[in-house]
Amino acid sequence: MSSLGSFIWSIADHLRGPYRPNQYGNVILPLTILRRLDAIIEPDREVVRELAAKYDNPNRLKVEVRKATGRPFYNTSNYSFANLLNEPDGLADNLADYIDRFSPDVDVFEYFDFKKEILALDKAELLGEVIASFKAIDLHPRVVSNADMGDAFEYIIRKFNEAANETSGDHYTPRDAIRLLVDLLFAEKDADLTEAGIVRTLYDPTAGTGGMLTLAEEHLLAQNPDAKLSLYGQEYNPQSYAICKSDLLAKGHDATNIAFGNTLTEDAFPGRKFDFCMANPPYGVDWKQYAKAVMKEREEAGPYSRFAPGLPSTTDGQMLFLLHLAHKMRAPEDGGGRVGIVMNGSPFFNGAAESGASNIRKWLLENDLVEAIVALPTNMFFNTGISTYIWILDNTKHPDRKGLVQLIDGSSFWTKMRKNLGSKGREISDNDRAKIVTLYADFTDASEVHSKVLRNDEFGYWTITVERPLTDGDGNPVVDRKGTPKPDPQKRDTEKVPFTYDGSTVGESGKAEVIQVYFDAEVKPYAPDAWIDWTRTKTGYEIPFTRHFYEYVPPRPLTEIDADLEKQVAKILDLLREVEE
Repeated sequence: MSSLGSFIWSIADHLRGPYRPNQYGNVILPLTILRRLDAIIEPDREVVRELAAKYDNPNRLKVEVRKATGRPFYNTSNYSFANLLNEPDGLADNLADYIDRFSPDVDVFEYFDFKKEILALDKAELLGEVIASFKAIDLHPRVVSNADMGDAFEYIIRKFNEAANETSGDHYTPRDAIRLLVDLLFAEKDADLTEAGIVRTLYDPTAGTGGMLTLAEEHLLAQNPDAKLSLYGQEYNPQSYAICKSDLLAKGHDATNIAFGNTLTEDAFPGRKFDFCMANPPYGVDWKQYAKAVMKEREEAGPYSRFAPGLPSTTDGQMLFLLHLAHKMRAPEDGGGRVGIVMNGSPFFNGAAESGASNIRKWLLENDLVEAIVALPTNMFFNTGISTYIWILDNTKHPDRKGLVQLIDGSSFWTKMRKNLGSKGREISDNDRAKIVTLYADFTDASEVHSKVLRNDEFGYWTITVERPLTDGDGNPVVDRKGTPKPDPQKRDTEKVPFTYDGSTVGESGKAEVIQVYFDAEVKPYAPDAWIDWTRTKTGYEIPFTRHFYEYVPPRPLTEIDADLEKQVAKILDLLREVEE
């Protein structure tokens, strides 16, 4: 996957013995970051040291360094990879000094607890050997591009996790899936993005190692080299956060825009809205441990809370990220915002009517925020082969798309990989991606082109409770004091009545009428004594994605099946005769 990644991985051979495979990353990852930053700042070391001698205030020094070098970070140490090995006896102390003298925003080494590893390496008499190996490679961006560096980090993480028999899915999303998400995210705004000197913001609340942010920036700059995309992100895994932040530092971005922490319990950018938001949150992850904080925020902020529309089951938190991103979209009056998020299939249907999950779908659809949903091929991700989907949200839809949701079945657009990477055996090629983006752009409702366009109200339904009378031993209805038949709990049933039943488009406003029509046609003929308990009627929303693309395949004729069976029986008999002979 990456020759650079393979080379860096080979350095781990030095660690065998004192370190177990699942500990290699504690050394290799921070040293890779340090070597890259070291290569970037090397040409201007003397300039920075002179400025440091002149300015004591770190804020002033940062301003002066940026003016002199164009970089947002600096290091004032007298040490670097160029001279660290000149004093073998003081190597551990000098390396620690080098790390300590980065500007305050370069806090990434703290998240690896790297000083502890320096001491461990020194004690094992491996520090000099490892530093010498890293000194031998040049990781300057002019030698190793940002894209190649990102590939290398992802390769290293995957290799370490494979060695430790762990999964890599929490760390990064396959590049082919990200590129499709980015193309869809920017599709409606591509014309705007070509304007000279535009400035846009992009946010990822599950930033990982920063792959999504990086590829989104590459997409925009390829269209418009004069554009500026301010990148923001939040990540709760310490190592992933450190890699993401160092990557953005190396590219000259404001490192304070990358925050460490759990997005669900604390929004690191409260009050800030974004032009574009994207995420691949963890699927099916229990959020019970965060429930108290989430519920407290919801209660205190009321209708202004990120989670005001509803809370999903505590066994799966991905819809919380969906709500969070919808909350972070720039307001329509300020130009609007778009969201791209990858999720599995459970947010389509989990939760009954008026449950938290159903209420989230209701809020999204009734506010006309869901623009498109695209089914990805299976076996696309490194640690799972399940079906996944890209949701695109937009709060300033194109007039042609208002009140509508486009469903795209992209599950057949894939190319087989020459070699599987974990569970990933398929990839979306450039050609596959172009076909899916064309389907999105054409906005056509036709099954033969894998695209469906539905009204928002076509996803709504009512759950009605159908009662049957309780009967005595003689089969007669049991009635209360008023002569009203008592319901039999054992015979109680529920039915889902679509908003659009019988071609109706009246939605909630015509609830009673539509339900009665459904009841008279679908229930009454089969249970004449049944009635509706109107007090139990609930409103729900679900997105039966697969149903809209289901194609009935009639079974083969019995004669054809019999003929095949006879052929197989004949083969078996022939084999038995050979054995007998």
